[in-house]
Amino acid sequence: MLYSLFQLLPDFPGSRLMTYISFRAIVAAVLALLISIYFGKYFIAFMKRKHITEVQRDEKTDPFNVAKKGVPTMGGIVIIFSILLPVVLIGNLSNIYLLLMLITTLILGALGFADDYIKTFRRNKDGLNGWVKIAGQVALGLIVGLTLRYSPVTTMNEQVSTRTENNITIVEKSPSVKSTQTTIPFVKHHNFNYADLFSFLGSENKYRAGWIFFVLLTVFVVAAVSNGANLNDGMDGMCAGNSAIIGVALIALAYISGSYVWADYFDVMYIPGSEELVVFLASFVGALVGFLWYNGFPAQIFMGDTGSLTIGGIIGVCAVLIHKELLLPILCGVFLMESVSVILQTQVYKFAKRRGKHVRVWKRAPLHDHFRTSVEQVLKNDPTCNIRFKGSNELHHETKIVLRFWITTLLLAALTLLTLKIR
Repeated sequence: MLYSLFQLLPDFPGSRLMTYISFRAIVAAVLALLISIYFGKYFIAFMKRKHITEVQRDEKTDPFNVAKKGVPTMGGIVIIFSILLPVVLIGNLSNIYLLLMLITTLILGALGFADDYIKTFRRNKDGLNGWVKIAGQVALGLIVGLTLRYSPVTTMNEQVSTRTENNITIVEKSPSVKSTQTTIPFVKHHNFNYADLFSFLGSENKYRAGWIFFVLLTVFVVAAVSNGANLNDGMDGMCAGNSAIIGVALIALAYISGSYVWADYFDVMYIPGSEELVVFLASFVGALVGFLWYNGFPAQIFMGDTGSLTIGGIIGVCAVLIHKELLLPILCGVFLMESVSVILQTQVYKFAKRRGKHVRVWKRAPLHDHFRTSVEQVLKNDPTCNIRFKGSNELHHETKIVLRFWITTLLLAALTLLTLKIR
């Protein structure tokens, strides 16, 4: 809105500042943070007045006697509002990548809100039907994947180089193409084309098959990261803190991808227009940090699925747009670890149960709950249970667990950025 207005008023004092991505990103981050803190205060008060709260656990079942009864939920509304307002104000709303991020936020926000609404107002703990969630995530993945396939402006330059002659920067780029190439870590000239997986089909058919594979992969990434963030949202500040760190790493990757100077320096593909994602991601990080003002231990509000599904979707879609989706297993290693822990726990338990045995991989899943649960607590409810990985029976307070998960994500984010140079 303001971006477009200042484009029409080039002589207005300060209008040139709006042409700088760094300036708009900083403004977006600060605005989102302040909006999140200010709006969050009134949102919490409103939810408490309306008794719209979530019963998560009480002091009788918590090993540290921490009660979390009557805490408002649906805090994802605060996050979404705090992201969208700065982006609409100072973002370039004609940019296709920014529009896709706005669509992602609205679709997954609506999906998560429906889930929270059913849990809270209809008192159905299962929430929205799982197949409906998957359908929404698949639909979003198809929108993103097909837009990248058919939009004439979603192109990339595989190689770009710059040099300075007579104080003038000269840019040389390979032809702009629509490609299924992506960045792979730890490999020099680290672009991989999905179409090469289908070389046996011939030159023309492998291109079509590559795009089909890319679209399906986009669907998978959206669903996987979205659900991974949802599983990670189990302790005060856990998901918001981890996601903010991931967001900062994505800001760096988006800035590099959208700048021909940095793309040349790191020898990665140049994606024209993707620099606008920096503004969106800065707003994303600012909103999450502001939300931590109330979501840190002891939480005054939970983000609910409205927040966690949206956060995961934003991370997944952004990575796909800058062709860095294969870096997600490293960058989102905590989300991956949480998802794998649940899958292993569920499948091993079902497999053993069919044979008349009670076997658990962990004391509890997702993995963060394993560290705050004692063997005695598990055996109290299931005396015959055999726990494969008991670990230390020392219990950790959730603040320590959250902090250690943040540190782990910080290390993984650093490693992700280092992959651009370690090849």
